Amino acid sequence: MALVGPTASGKSALALALARARPGIELVSVDSMQVYRGMDIGTAKPTPAERAEVPHHLLDMADPRSRCTVTAFAAAAAEALAAIEGRGHTAVLVGGTGLYLQAVLGDLAPPGEFPEVRASLASLVASGAAVPDLHRRLADLDPVAAGRIEAGNARRVLRALEVTIGSGRPFSSYGPGVGAYPPLERFAVVGVWLPRDVVAERVAARVAAMVEAGFVAEVAALAGRLGPTARQALGYRELLAHISDGADLGVCIERTVARTRQFARRQRSWFRRDPRIRWHGTPSDPERLLPGLLVELDRCRGA
Repeated sequence: MALVGPTASGKSALALALARARPGIELVSVDSMQVYRGMDIGTAKPTPAERAEVPHHLLDMADPRSRCTVTAFAAAAAEALAAIEGRGHTAVLVGGTGLYLQAVLGDLAPPGEFPEVRASLASLVASGAAVPDLHRRLADLDPVAAGRIEAGNARRVLRALEVTIGSGRPFSSYGPGVGAYPPLERFAVVGVWLPRDVVAERVAARVAAMVEAGFVAEVAALAGRLGPTARQALGYRELLAHISDGADLGVCIERTVARTRQFARRQRSWFRRDPRIRWHGTPSDPERLLPGLLVELDRCRGA
């Protein structure tokens, strides 16, 4: 089973509760930032105690200086899933990175790498080209992709341009929205649905808890080790502005909350396009969904 939904919707806690309730469950993270070592607080990574209690996979795969591609993630996921099945256990995928989930489910053929195009684009940025200008160029070549990417997100803008120019095919054609959602053979996909205002409140509470737990110190310790991809993670980009440039901490925290809420809305839109997802909704408390999710899990396991 795969458990999806917007950030701060309670997916991880519910997945852990499923594993505690049913022996033989192993959790597989589908999160594009939890793959980076040291990025623990800001990505809401499972705690050491939780990881000791229930097996977790696809965490801490990469150094934060590097870039973990969709292709590399899908390969690691296939290896992890084969090992879990080999032990006679059941995998529960949990996370909110839709592109990575599609790759794991086999829906998606990830685009290739085009180093020469990437280097050319990087040199443009280094020589002073503004990322919003490159975003406008992307809008001319692939308006669908441009509509899904923040104009200031250098990593995603450059990657979309790299693929579009290098392959001669729109970057958006590799992802969802192409109208192809083939039947799933190995996994049922279940979604956690909360009202938008509840998710917004939970985002604010989550960011506050992260700051209380030492998020600022974590970013400060990683500042010199964050590559272009890791630097774009929610909260890390904003807190780096405080640590490196002296921006007001309160303002940076507010920006983190705002950007995380925007991200949650995009996740909701992303997953809503997939008609295969069976949604479980509640007005406020995600824990109320546990009985229904246990039924879904037992159905998947043939119980």
